[in-house]
Amino acid sequence: MSFPLLTATAVLPAVGAVATAAVPAARRTAAKWLALLVSLATLVLAIIVMVRFDPGGARYQLTESHAWISDFGVRYELGVDGIAVALLALTALLMPFIILAGWNDADPLETGSKRWRPTQGFFALILAVEAMVIISFEATDVFLFYIFFEAMLIPMYFLIGGFGDRAHAQGEEAASTQRSYAAVKFLLYNLVGGLIMLAAVIGLYTVSGNFSLTEIAQARANGTLHMATSTERWLFLGFFFAFAVKAPLWPLHTWLPNAMQESTAPVAVLITAVVDKVGTFAMLRFCLQLFPEASKWATPTILVLALISIIYGALLAVGQRDIKRLVAYASISHFGFIILGIFAMTSQGQSGATLYMVNHGISTAALMLVAGFLISRRGSRLIADYGGVQKVAPVLAGTFLIGGLATLSLPGLAPFVSEFLVLVGTFTRYPAIGIIATFGIVLAALYTLVLYQRTMTGPVKPAVSAMPDLKARELLVVAPLIVLLIFLGVYPKPVTDIVNPAVKQTMSDVHKTDPKPAVEAAK
Repeated sequence: MSFPLLTATAVLPAVGAVATAAVPAARRTAAKWLALLVSLATLVLAIIVMVRFDPGGARYQLTESHAWISDFGVRYELGVDGIAVALLALTALLMPFIILAGWNDADPLETGSKRWRPTQGFFALILAVEAMVIISFEATDVFLFYIFFEAMLIPMYFLIGGFGDRAHAQGEEAASTQRSYAAVKFLLYNLVGGLIMLAAVIGLYTVSGNFSLTEIAQARANGTLHMATSTERWLFLGFFFAFAVKAPLWPLHTWLPNAMQESTAPVAVLITAVVDKVGTFAMLRFCLQLFPEASKWATPTILVLALISIIYGALLAVGQRDIKRLVAYASISHFGFIILGIFAMTSQGQSGATLYMVNHGISTAALMLVAGFLISRRGSRLIADYGGVQKVAPVLAGTFLIGGLATLSLPGLAPFVSEFLVLVGTFTRYPAIGIIATFGIVLAALYTLVLYQRTMTGPVKPAVSAMPDLKARELLVVAPLIVLLIFLGVYPKPVTDIVNPAVKQTMSDVHKTDPKPAVEAAK
């Protein structure tokens, strides 16, 4: 039997979470180093997965299949295509930076405080989320995917509700109340979506007789499994609703600004750069592959919702006074672009959407983590409390600027390539929607540059006059992310070579081909 590489990538952080939680309370530093080493070892396994994956080979590779709950046809089935490999690599890549950035976020508060921040629990929960996200990307059994799609809500609930940042003007009691509200809202929204999906999973089993993604898709393709039109549409809506909540898509997005505002910066990155990607990934893997006709039926409505997300999220980002809420609404706008690319039903759009998932994860991590370093120094999330930071902390300001420029998709930085592909792919089939979506870029430039102007330029405010610049640990977090943003902005081929074959297969699932150019190229 070959080594179960995919299982190892998920089991290693899970075991690491248990081991980290078991470290004695007095040995907080040991727990931090253990979590960091586990995340680095998981990254090594993810790199091995990338190396062993053959983009020109079978659709699902490194597969594993074992009997699990035989009476109900549930199997432990894993496999990765190019899209899953890219997102698996993104998850494993970001985790060491998240852990390093949150190195001191869960240390005990000052002497005499009634509140204790269990360091071991904080890092154990982060590793638990990593394990569940990874297996969600790998699962090819629908029921197995559902279990971990829902299970990741539990550690996320405790990370949001139990480990908020310390930059809160209303005091510890009010901060605790708001954290609890944000955590409960996150949980309720995603639980409702998950329960609706559970009904759809049961309905899918009733129709097909098993939970295997590959078997159901194959049976649909060769005509041995037929779904009534109404049945397929209802099942599609059940799955899509849960994924739209997770993504998040307007109008199911309202949990995200609260969750990101009340979380520490590393946990905010975990939410929007890692966990939320499961929703958009699942739209490609499950909605389009299992319900191709229903996907085409729902496309006009979904494109309108994605367009609203793009413009609405960007407009609200412009008007924010809280740095974290601004990044949250910017992310809603970006997820609108991702979903737009998925349902444009063109190879450029879907390649761009997949690349956008990767690039958005890196750019949001860079911007939010630098913002977290900024907030921890000043003790405030309010934009109005800053000014002139670039004069006292130029490296911090410079990295903040690069993260912001990546968020507005400046040419030469990674998000530009993916956003360009999404818009091109959308315009070739839906020109009006493509044109309107480009206004999201204009608004992104507005909220990003205004944020930088108000926080980093102008007279130095007294409260930031003694602000220290980035330290060695913080530079170790930010510098590699900036290098990646520049590298993938200039040379995205390593990612596109992996995802493009999987995109072509997804296009084949929905029986779509790219529109022919209106004007043929001269021969």
